[in-house]
Amino acid sequence: MSDKEAEKKKLNDALEVSKKELTSIKETAERELGKDKAEVFAAHLMFLSDPEFVGQITSKIDDESLSAEAALDDVSSFFIQMFESMKDNDYMRERAADVRDVSKRLLAHLLGVSFTSPASITEETVIIAEDLTPSDTAQLNRKYVKGFATDIGGRTSHSAIMSRSMEIPAVVGTKTVMAQAKEGQLAIIDGLNGQVILDPSEEEVAAYKAKQAAYKEQQAEWKKLVSEPTKTADDAHVILGANIGNPGDVEGVVNNGGEAVGLYRTEFLYMGRDKLPTEDEQFDAYKEVLEKMENKPVVIRTLDIGGDKKLSYLPLPEEMNPFLGFRAIRLCLERQDISALSCVLC
Repeated sequence: MSDKEAEKKKLNDALEVSKKELTSIKETAERELGKDKAEVFAAHLMFLSDPEFVGQITSKIDDESLSAEAALDDVSSFFIQMFESMKDNDYMRERAADVRDVSKRLLAHLLGVSFTSPASITEETVIIAEDLTPSDTAQLNRKYVKGFATDIGGRTSHSAIMSRSMEIPAVVGTKTVMAQAKEGQLAIIDGLNGQVILDPSEEEVAAYKAKQAAYKEQQAEWKKLVSEPTKTADDAHVILGANIGNPGDVEGVVNNGGEAVGLYRTEFLYMGRDKLPTEDEQFDAYKEVLEKMENKPVVIRTLDIGGDKKLSYLPLPEEMNPFLGFRAIRLCLERQDISALSCVLC
């Protein structure tokens, strides 16, 4: 076997092991966080099978006589830089973290290095890191991990989204916390206000313990009201609904006594991908929400893209006031290739 063939075999072996690991993480995430939060790992699995990604690595091995590790580094760096350059689209820019996650796992298997899973943490801990990948976050043990803070990331990063679902306090995008923190330090993670306090004073600890107790008391009081009828002082019934952004949010509506989905934002179906979702994909997402709501009202908003929300594969004309322009129902009625409206009407 030539050196090039040996490198390609090593790459294929690493790809297969990585796929098995991600499949296991995806199944665990589906059970504990819901199907929608686990979709990131389906995307990671697709990336490991993507002819563009894998093909470029293989080509560098063949054409440039690079090792599998060096070829992976070149190709992953290209994709990371591509996503990070999308300055006007926070969602797409933060997909660079997904590429890092996939590449880190693949590189570890190429090198024969095992990395410690966050699931192995068995004492109360606050994690301070440059970044937490989606697979890191999904494996956090909520019993022991009391919070985390990272230098990079944003509200739409998968680690931030997952932390909210897992109810783990988190502050992301601090830029400097890694340089300031030391192992063994006491830290307060104030996820509500986006603050990280290192070496807090006794007064600060006491104040935050009081805030924590008050927050838990408030949650307990809210839970008592979940099954209460929603009526005005003059006994008129009011339908209490909630807005959602994906099927996984329905659980919060149902568990908190919601009687309707006031607005189902469907943009999540279109973001983080390079082409329009199929009609079947959309149908399944709408069906899941309707089934969970058990015949309660659900208002579905058609694709609301434009202005501050853009899709690379769906260019739209620039408008003076895009927030009142060619978007949502107007866009879907005009563009017959977008199947959002037919899915809603079926």
